Amino acid sequence: MGARRRARECALQMLFSYDVARPSIEELLETYWGEMAEAAEEVRIFANELAVGTINNLDEIDERIRIRTEHWRIPRMAIVDRNLLRMAVYEFLYQPSTPKTVAINEALEIARRFSTTEATQFINGILDAIKRDLETNTPPEMTTAGLAHQAP
Repeated sequence: MGARRRARECALQMLFSYDVARPSIEELLETYWGEMAEAAEEVRIFANELAVGTINNLDEIDERIRIRTEHWRIPRMAIVDRNLLRMAVYEFLYQPSTPKTVAINEALEIARRFSTTEATQFINGILDAIKRDLETNTPPEMTTAGLAHQAP
């Protein structure tokens, strides 16, 4: 397994932990790496960047996901699935060196390992829609799904 895939898996585990317990970022990193001390430095750096970046931009990320999940409330999604979505959307928005297709493929591969077969289809559909929005520079509030959520 490559260093970046390993880092994404570590970041997912940190995001899962954060989602459940809401520790401070410092406590999250200290606790996680205290138990995973064998990770290479490049894995730690990228994993921390993904986890902390996702947490720091959670409102914007969750809004993009919310708009594209018309019939799913984010808190009702499986914890692994929503955090894979969050991490991939973070990469879309804040990691321009990572092609969006790579972020989607990585999320799907990790979902195959940590979630269900159905989750890969769910994750793929949502990420593909968000990717299209970003590539066409469609503001989130102007998408079809976004319009469906606006009050009359």
